[in-house]
Amino acid sequence: MHVRVSNPPPKPLMIWDGECHFCKRWIERWREITAGKVDYATYQEAAPRFPEIPIEQFKRAVAFIEPDGEAFVAAKAVYRSLRYRSSRKWLAWSYDHVPGFAGISETAYKFIARHRGLGSTFTRLLWGKDVRPPTYFWARRWFLRMLGLIYLIAFVSLWVQVDGLVGSNGMSPVNRFLPAVRQQLGPDAYFVLPTLCWFDSSNAFLHFLCGGGVVLSLLLIFGIAPALLLAVLFVFYLSLTVGGQVFLNFQWDVLLLETGFLSIFIAPWRLWPRDLLLWPGSAIPATGTPATVSPVSRAGLFLLKFLLFKLMLMSGVVKLTSGDDSWGWVNHSFHWSALTALDYHYWSQPLPTVFAWWADQSPEWFKHFSVAFCLAVEIIAPFFIWAPRRPRLMAAGLMIFLQIIIALTGNYCFFNLLTIALCLLLIDDAFVFRMDGRAPARPASQELRRPNTESMTYRLSVYVAVIVIIVTLPINAWLIFSAFKAQSRPPGLLAKFYEQLETFRIVNGYGLFRVMTKDRCEIVIEGSTDGIEWAPYELQWKPGNVKRAPGWCAPHQPRLDWQMWFAALEAPEQNPWLVGLIVRLLEGSREVTGLLAHDPFPDKPPHYIRAMFYRYRFTNSEERRQSGAWWKRQELREYLPTISRDQLR
Repeated sequence: MHVRVSNPPPKPLMIWDGECHFCKRWIERWREITAGKVDYATYQEAAPRFPEIPIEQFKRAVAFIEPDGEAFVAAKAVYRSLRYRSSRKWLAWSYDHVPGFAGISETAYKFIARHRGLGSTFTRLLWGKDVRPPTYFWARRWFLRMLGLIYLIAFVSLWVQVDGLVGSNGMSPVNRFLPAVRQQLGPDAYFVLPTLCWFDSSNAFLHFLCGGGVVLSLLLIFGIAPALLLAVLFVFYLSLTVGGQVFLNFQWDVLLLETGFLSIFIAPWRLWPRDLLLWPGSAIPATGTPATVSPVSRAGLFLLKFLLFKLMLMSGVVKLTSGDDSWGWVNHSFHWSALTALDYHYWSQPLPTVFAWWADQSPEWFKHFSVAFCLAVEIIAPFFIWAPRRPRLMAAGLMIFLQIIIALTGNYCFFNLLTIALCLLLIDDAFVFRMDGRAPARPASQELRRPNTESMTYRLSVYVAVIVIIVTLPINAWLIFSAFKAQSRPPGLLAKFYEQLETFRIVNGYGLFRVMTKDRCEIVIEGSTDGIEWAPYELQWKPGNVKRAPGWCAPHQPRLDWQMWFAALEAPEQNPWLVGLIVRLLEGSREVTGLLAHDPFPDKPPHYIRAMFYRYRFTNSEERRQSGAWWKRQELREYLPTISRDQLR
């Protein structure tokens, strides 16, 4: 129906059925979308003003009346109202110009209008009682604080190790590494290895980067100049990641860099943002007017949600496409009996906790179920990131639960915390208000939704975020595709572009435990003063003494311990840093021995050092009860032959 009324309203007017519960919910959503530019009234009160429209028509569908007197009903009325929101104008244009769009829209509208009870049921199931567009002030507040905490952990954890790792007297000194790269690559080295350490690679400067990162992280936690601090924190951590070489080449390091970079586009560009000074449990500022509240950029929020989607989906898919049948995928089909990954994982992972020993004693059926649960959460749950509130919150809960379980059984540094922080961005303010009895009901007005969106810094950050989406989307799409097809290679132009961005760690692929490690070999370094009696060097957290219980060091990362686990998977010549470790131990470097739990030669370094190869495995309950040992081990062979101080000379 298309009519013209003789008594048009002064402002666009949407008329709806005030007795329809389904309509009541969705009209609240439309009020916020149109942001005060459209009036709303029930036909029970407004119908007498517009006799040109039959009462039966009002009962069947909504009506929309323009100030010039034109009236529209059903789907067209909905799309005409959305012309008053700049981001939704394309819908009205599509209705008028795209073949088939109008017919499909009207058919869908008619079906929903005739089955409003069913629509109400699905609305409650998917959205709950509040279907208004979600806001994320609470999520942004706590995400940025948690990100500040994770940065703090990362900088402090590295600070206490940096001298022994890449200091001038460490295993792989950065002040020797960078000049060697510069000599080999020439001026291209500055772009290939973007780090502030080009200006100064001394121990003092490494301490400056770590200490500066600690201070900036604390300021971020308190909400001071968050956008600016995130930019500086990214530069500092990137500089340390590049300078740290193999010791900072972990997935959580690049995940922190990618998260930190993308977070710049969601953070408020304020010195002291009031929307970060909220009283507990509330998404509403304790003081100030809506104009002082920095809006949450939808483009920035999309970037971070897409990062979580990519992280989880790739982590699950690579397990099935790796060819490792312990993840249950055998000959292009799924087999419950082949879900054996956790038969090996608890004791073969880099740094298990004491809970991993107990988990390893669990029944086979439970381990198989746990593998299936992990795959389901990693592969299926990410798609619900884009779903309405209730399935989105369920997906967030499952992903957070999975990260907690992983953190209980393995020391994965700040990786689990960082993933949980990303999951917080799925929790909208309506859910927070409902869960916190102290908070007032969420206001119906849209002033808080669109605060201060005209500020130049906000608009600039949105424009840049949109550019980042456009630029990185093809690369991210290929990265996700590569998880399904491991041997795929990107097109030539895309490959060159990705190679350039990859140096800055802002677009990354993910996928831990693509292939499950089914054996555990450990390198045990031993020293001797006479070449006859040998004493082992004990690392702080990796298995050594079989009677020492697995420890819990997360979120701290003992990077030497981790690197020793990877070294055991490779030949010695593939780990040049290991030679540096041996040399420093023979020299008695205090910076390097400070990374150990026990130095058997505290007064004078040994004359000889060798590395032995052992196979480790958890004991079972009976073996543990009889021997008191958490591990059992078997000597295999020599990993590195004996090296003496005389040979160094």
